Amino acid sequence: MNYVILRDDDTCALTKPEHLERLYRPFLQAGLPVNLATIPNVRLDVRLPDGSPEGFLLGQRPTAGGTRPLAGNPELLAYLRANPGYRLVFHGFQHEYFEFVRLSEAEVGRRLDAGAAAFREAGVAVPETFVAPYDQYDPRSLRVLSRRFQVFSTGWFNVGRLPWSWWPAYWRKRQRGDAHWQRDGLRLLSHPGCLLSYHRDYGRMLANVQAAVRQRRVTVLVTHWWEYYRDGRPDDAFIAVLHAVADFLKQEPDVKVIAFSELAAGTLPEDWCTTLAAETTSAL
Repeated sequence: MNYVILRDDDTCALTKPEHLERLYRPFLQAGLPVNLATIPNVRLDVRLPDGSPEGFLLGQRPTAGGTRPLAGNPELLAYLRANPGYRLVFHGFQHEYFEFVRLSEAEVGRRLDAGAAAFREAGVAVPETFVAPYDQYDPRSLRVLSRRFQVFSTGWFNVGRLPWSWWPAYWRKRQRGDAHWQRDGLRLLSHPGCLLSYHRDYGRMLANVQAAVRQRRVTVLVTHWWEYYRDGRPDDAFIAVLHAVADFLKQEPDVKVIAFSELAAGTLPEDWCTTLAAETTSAL
């Protein structure tokens, strides 16, 4: 059996329930869990390194220094409570670019505490899985994360960004060709790039997803809800590809879609780290 974890990034107080509904109703109807990497207290002036506004702002005028907690969108929270197929993941604190880099362990802990408080204020259980904004992290932040979370999901691993005591386990993982590994009780997952993105060729996207799923025991498929609405209108062609992926996942007999929480609970076979074939799409 191969396992798939669908991870949609950047749900926050700016997300409209109807956007998620349009994208994920086929998944929910088929009983396929959708993991929403959720920003607990999103900044309203987030910009990319090139100075452009973050995509999840969806053209809203940036508010300097402003934030909006998850509790500030009661319509979204009501929708999520009505659809338990959505599973929330801890996606940073305010989604700043270097939010968990070059900080003391105490400051990392403070930001995680504030994020956890924002989840609780929204009436949501604090997630056990963490996704760092922009895949930015360093050894100090990973040490703190390993004490607070069960799962860490990122694009790739670089030895220079790991605690030095983790290096031997990392190199053993590299020698085995595994996509995922474990250290200090933390399950560490990479993914084969954002295969579901408007930057990709729509005509090849489904085939690339199918190939990735067949190469790994566990595949994390990453997408971003706002990419389907980036111009203020739904990208119908892109949405059709996403729904084709839903059809593939529900019809494939040897594929099971799971939540990060199932991995955290230790319910998968011991070989969940194994790569099944030579990877051609890995970000490693």
